[in-house]
Amino acid sequence: MTSTIYEQEIFDILKEELVPAKGCTEPISIAFAAAKAREVLGEIPDKIIVSASGNLIKNIRCVTVPNTGNLVGIEASAIAGMIGGDASLDLEVISNIKESDLNIIHQYLLKKMVKVTLLDTPLNLHFILKAQKDNNEVIIEIKNLHTNIVRISKNNKDIYFKEDVKEDYFGVETDRSFLTIEHILNFANKANIETLRKILKRQIDDNMAIAEKGIQGQFGVEIGKTILKHDKTIYGKIKAYTAAASEARMSGCSLPVITNSGSGNQGIASSIPVIIYSKHLGVSDETMHRALVLSNLLTIYQKGFIGRLSAFCGAISATVSSGATLTYLEGGSLEQIKMTITNALANVSGVVCDGAKPSCASKIVTGLEASFLGHHLAMENRQYNPLSGILKDSADDTITAVGKMASLGMKDTDKVILALMLEDKDFLN
Repeated sequence: MTSTIYEQEIFDILKEELVPAKGCTEPISIAFAAAKAREVLGEIPDKIIVSASGNLIKNIRCVTVPNTGNLVGIEASAIAGMIGGDASLDLEVISNIKESDLNIIHQYLLKKMVKVTLLDTPLNLHFILKAQKDNNEVIIEIKNLHTNIVRISKNNKDIYFKEDVKEDYFGVETDRSFLTIEHILNFANKANIETLRKILKRQIDDNMAIAEKGIQGQFGVEIGKTILKHDKTIYGKIKAYTAAASEARMSGCSLPVITNSGSGNQGIASSIPVIIYSKHLGVSDETMHRALVLSNLLTIYQKGFIGRLSAFCGAISATVSSGATLTYLEGGSLEQIKMTITNALANVSGVVCDGAKPSCASKIVTGLEASFLGHHLAMENRQYNPLSGILKDSADDTITAVGKMASLGMKDTDKVILALMLEDKDFLN
């Protein structure tokens, strides 16, 4: 297979999956829907009802909403979108909130005008937002993708409707069933470099900017500074800057991030290690861009089997990808890249997602440490035996197996995690 057979399709995948967001994408999705509802309603509602899937509730419960003065939760997300949101900005919907909006947002929070309920749905990313004012009501329904509106209705009349999709749809528009590790590597090596530069420029600029902000600022437990203090190696620097970017973002930093597969942490963990290691090695600008596209596509490939949201920590997938890309940057072969992936997944394929929060940064560090070990083993041509545990005969098949474990095997895990977070004693007894 030549690298050009699916070249345009892969460029389309990258454009679809590498998009900007300000703040954690789940609360921003709620803000986006609220802004759209206000736009359709034509006035500020006096009541909002959000019925959301368990995964959304889990990922919004503990994460700070940017530009809101450190507010947390679905209620804050909805009101921020309603008051200061611009739905035309998609995942940057609340990037232009003004200082004067903050008092209004706090006043509406005190009114307790937002009600949150658990939506009975087989989909992990699914919610319905109802905005009401006097006798008027607007309904916005979003499925599978954070800005994928499937229904807009006003006063019980649909003014927009998108045909429903099958339950196992993972929320992507461009087919990527043809992807393999080998095909991704071929594309990374041969794709038009100027097109790659255009796609990746903002990821390099934005993601490194929030990493610097995380290192210099005071966010969470200041994980980046702590790592730098105790680990002076290049691997310590990679862990510190990647974790600091995540911690800043999860703590409400308003700087944008270029996401990967719907997640800023996945975008951060797919890119920052590659950028820092490329500069450490002194490789050419072209090589760095080709390495970045390899890492991003490997994350997209893994997430295609896992799904947008699950009980499996998505940032782990991204650290596996960046670890494999370190092998690429060191001149490793296709087989050694596959070995890195196999070795890393043998180690950290069981890390659970218990919601978006600042401690996601520490899970990224864990994933990076596993990927570094996988990389070092691969460069010595050492790999864990296939068919041990969930490892399969090939790295591609192992990725598929991990995806099935995450999307199918961890459904009950997700329910228990949510019950623990919400202290649902009836469910747990």
